[in-house]
Amino acid sequence: MTNMVRNKNKDLEIRKREKEDIKTEVYALSQSISMSAHKARRVLDQIRGRSYQETLMILELMPYRACYPIFKLIYSAAANAKHNMGLNEEYLVIIKATVNEDTTVKKLKPRARGRSYPIKRPTCHITIVLKDISLYEESVVENSISMGQKINPLGFRLATTQGHHSLWFAQPKNYSKGLQEDQKIRECIKNYVQKNMRISSGVEGIARIEIQKRIDLIQIIIHMGFPKLLVEGKPRRIEELQMNVQKELNYVNRKLNITITRITKPYGHPNILAEFIAGQLRNRVSFRKAIKKAIELTEQADTKGIQVQIAGRIDGKEIARVEWIREGRVPYKPFELKLIIVPIEFELYMGY
Repeated sequence: MTNMVRNKNKDLEIRKREKEDIKTEVYALSQSISMSAHKARRVLDQIRGRSYQETLMILELMPYRACYPIFKLIYSAAANAKHNMGLNEEYLVIIKATVNEDTTVKKLKPRARGRSYPIKRPTCHITIVLKDISLYEESVVENSISMGQKINPLGFRLATTQGHHSLWFAQPKNYSKGLQEDQKIRECIKNYVQKNMRISSGVEGIARIEIQKRIDLIQIIIHMGFPKLLVEGKPRRIEELQMNVQKELNYVNRKLNITITRITKPYGHPNILAEFIAGQLRNRVSFRKAIKKAIELTEQADTKGIQVQIAGRIDGKEIARVEWIREGRVPYKPFELKLIIVPIEFELYMGY
């Protein structure tokens, strides 16, 4: 008798869970869409398993014609979930997105001399299932931490270990102008530093340039590893740099303030290391010696791991290849570890 009671209780629990799952799921079906199943499947593969808000953003930015009917279908399903079932759109996730082939519409296009040309237009059915995962905290954590290979690891860590290098606000129409202005400021500063460095080793020593824009003030913070090489001997170099930036960008109603901060461990930053390796290769040093020397410098800066990759016509060979060396741990997925990736391009002399 006790076993019978236990089995009945288990069946009741399973039925309750099934009812809860039905209440938290929303189905949407679109039939006889004038489109091939292959083109619709190409879009559905990109949104399956993603949240509702993320899918809307992806569908708005993707350039395919299949995005519009899928966008309308998902939007209507979310509206039904909100008004009819009282679910929150923030917790909706696409758990199922399938497409099936339908009948092909056959038409005849008239041609010359009384002939005709057959036209076949395929149709398809699209099914999408949305689910509210607010009750399932484990699945929310797994979906938020999972990372694909196509995501930039720096942009993926902006809210945790990485910060923005430019802080300002602009309207959508003026956003591109602001980006171009930031690029001009950074190029002007780098060109001035290259011309006025006290030594010609090829290492600028600039780790990053932070730009903060306000209504009447532009604050620029230059993080350098070797600021003495620029300022030593001529303390008015910063004023000259401000004048050069103001002349190039034609600032009249906005003030410009430039400050230089020193990095305690310069060879722990990948920008400076990449410039060091590029300078060694320009001086015709073997690429393996340059990489090993860079790894030795990073060990002095107490880094946990480093990976250096060089691609191109190395050692003057006619066939381009890729060489890389890794020391220590270089994990890409954990958020707690600070990961910095810096690609740098440079040109070598002929015959290297």
